[in-house]
Amino acid sequence: MNIGYARVSTNSQDTEAQVEQLTTAGAERIYTDEAESGTKTHRPGLDSMLDASRAGDVIMVTKIDRLGRSLIDLVNQVNGFHDRGIQLRILDQDIDTTTSQGRLVFNLFASFAEFEVELIRERTRKGLEHARSQGRIGGQRPAFTTEQVKKVRKLYRVNKLSQREIAAQLGVNQSTVSRALRDSD
Repeated sequence: MNIGYARVSTNSQDTEAQVEQLTTAGAERIYTDEAESGTKTHRPGLDSMLDASRAGDVIMVTKIDRLGRSLIDLVNQVNGFHDRGIQLRILDQDIDTTTSQGRLVFNLFASFAEFEVELIRERTRKGLEHARSQGRIGGQRPAFTTEQVKKVRKLYRVNKLSQREIAAQLGVNQSTVSRALRDSD
């Protein structure tokens, strides 16, 4: 069965043009999400479509970004389709994973996504190395210096101030005070 999926990101848009394209391309059933972000993991129309899809079905979208904004997420989504025996057609780019050419093009996308993941890992690793060279752990600056932690402990234990009062006095979140007290023991 050819199953269409249409999504718009804002209330000022509608799915009518996408639905028309999907119908013209042969979609027998169409699921929609109105004003749903492509970065949201759970979209009701998409979730319903995935639940209804079976091996042998072809999922059709008008544009690649209708399934998601991230190439990595899209590749994961399509790999999930493949594992379930479901194919994908992207109408505007003429990608059809039921054909060898479509699978080749999609595998190129998958390679780019993997490359993107590696670049992110490399940048993260370099950032953490730089942070460590600056005396920081995990790249995050400590919320308090050793002297400030001593002051927090004194305010809490000697002056009997609450964590909320200490946070207000020092201009930080209560969770920062709580963490400083917990980590200093």
